[in-house]
Amino acid sequence: MDLQVTLAAVIAVAAAMFLLWLVSLAVRDASIVDITWGPLFVLIAWVGYAVGDGSPPTLLLAFLTTTWGLRLAFHIGRRNIGHGEDPRYVRMREKRPASFWIWSLFAVFALQGLIALVVSLPIQSLAAVGDDSLGLVSWFGAIAFLVGLAFEVIGDAQLSRFKADPGSRGQVMDKGLWRYTRHPNYFGDSVVWWGIWLVAVGSGAAWWTLIGPAVMTFMLVKVSGVAMTEADIADRRPGYADYIHRTSAFIPLPPKEQR
Repeated sequence: MDLQVTLAAVIAVAAAMFLLWLVSLAVRDASIVDITWGPLFVLIAWVGYAVGDGSPPTLLLAFLTTTWGLRLAFHIGRRNIGHGEDPRYVRMREKRPASFWIWSLFAVFALQGLIALVVSLPIQSLAAVGDDSLGLVSWFGAIAFLVGLAFEVIGDAQLSRFKADPGSRGQVMDKGLWRYTRHPNYFGDSVVWWGIWLVAVGSGAAWWTLIGPAVMTFMLVKVSGVAMTEADIADRRPGYADYIHRTSAFIPLPPKEQR
């Protein structure tokens, strides 16, 4: 893989996260990093296109990444803005009241920047060594991307409507896509990145860049997605334990009573 593309991506991400960290200090809100998670990949994709070979597949991947990243930023921004700092970061701040300002630079902003660089390896590889044409695998990847994005968009919309309904308070969302997977948005996110990898590898990117979607999937299942969301939700929401019993955690499957 061309180190010029990777170096440009590293510089762009480091500069963006450092500036974002400074903003977080000014507004005293580290959770602004969540809103910029998607746009960080958009930045990497367009830097790769500008510095790399500028091939049509690279341009396609930049547009796909932009669609995903800006949609995610809008969704998280609409959900978070005006509600104060996310409780996760509040707890981190309370544990380190004197040193959180500098600790957050490395443990929050630099760490997320590093993860973004690893996850985006297929994008960087394609920008560096990609072909000028899209192969069958690339088209299959584009379809997978659209399927994953649909799971994210529909799942988020269904959950938003559920939460907006006063009659749903204290209930468990188990309708629509949520009937088949407890986390259709996280599943969709994973499929999006496997689709991006297929687009990239089908047009000449290195096969080993599957590290990217593998890390994203691991994060979604074991770290910041399913595991974190469900850490104590069964204790807080009656009926969720039964929902766990009958509904797949990640991959969409028929509810147990219908299998």
